[in-house]
Amino acid sequence: MENERAKKLIAKYLKGDCTAEEKALVESWYLNETANAQEEIEEPDYQEIEQHLWADITKENHKKRLSRQRICSYAAAAILILTTALYFGTRSTSSISQNGTADFAKTDINPGSNKALLTLADGSKIVLDDAVNGEIAKQSGCVITKTTTGQLIYTIQGSQVAALKTQSLLNTIETPKGGQYQVNLPDGTKVWLNAASSLSFPARFSGLQRQVVLKGEAYFEVAKNKHMPFIVKSEQQKIEVLGTHFNVSAYTDEHQIKTTLAEGSVKVTLLANHQEQLLKPGQQAITTNQIQVIPVDIEEALAWKDGLFMFNDENLENIMKKVERWYDVEVDFQQQELRQKHFSGTVSRFGKVSQVLKTLELTGSVHFKIEGRKIIAVR
Repeated sequence: MENERAKKLIAKYLKGDCTAEEKALVESWYLNETANAQEEIEEPDYQEIEQHLWADITKENHKKRLSRQRICSYAAAAILILTTALYFGTRSTSSISQNGTADFAKTDINPGSNKALLTLADGSKIVLDDAVNGEIAKQSGCVITKTTTGQLIYTIQGSQVAALKTQSLLNTIETPKGGQYQVNLPDGTKVWLNAASSLSFPARFSGLQRQVVLKGEAYFEVAKNKHMPFIVKSEQQKIEVLGTHFNVSAYTDEHQIKTTLAEGSVKVTLLANHQEQLLKPGQQAITTNQIQVIPVDIEEALAWKDGLFMFNDENLENIMKKVERWYDVEVDFQQQELRQKHFSGTVSRFGKVSQVLKTLELTGSVHFKIEGRKIIAVR
């Protein structure tokens, strides 16, 4: 039957078997499709939707790049109506379409993008989003290059003499609210820096270890070097690895640091009392005045790096902190009890802020207004 593939796609979503990216795309496009709706959403013709979906699939399969946007827009109307109760609580489709849409249309806020400030060892500053692509600086045998894809690459040139000269030259890259950036360090380590974060590192690693200092959140893919451990220091802890993949969230306005291991092994040390914990893949260390190790959903912990907001029974206060950083906004809770309301869902980070807000509003337990760059949460 021609509609078989369309039915399988819808069934996959209903069963919860879609990847986080598929969920986010479907939900985001549903919100886009209803953003300008003037009337209530009526009961859809599911057979017609399936036919449209299948037509798009077969049409686009003849092209080199599948148009996921169009496919998701057709599928979303049927899928989201059926799964609202399952994912976000019970609420009528008419109230979903009416709630907040008109208010958001004129006041919506764009998502963050690749932007950062690089401070060189001599104090000179380079605004990376304004800098031309290509070579932007040199430091005693190290060439710094900006790529078209939002990356900063450090390439070592020169001799060991140059290494001795540069070992004390610290560079710092800072992302503002509404910014993110990727850095390829001199040793080949790759770092993805989230919004409102900073990373300080030498222009060239030398000596017995490779040490960087982090404020905020970053995902690391550390180049292997068994002779030079890689150290990540933050305000309360340090992490030691030889070569592995992990995420660190160490924002100064939060009460705990979260270290999540995706691959390999790491040792987390609490600086105050030298407590140590070894992590295995799939574990997270939560550091306060002690280190607690818990199992964690890796996909959820790394969702930001993959362009997603993903929250699983997370309170609204924590969710809105992420929104504040990524969209460069201020959040005002009209009722303090809203801070502890818990939500689950997935939505793209690259849609406008209204997509995130409307996803949260689907529960019926919170509503939002946008005034300038302030988001007001009300019952």
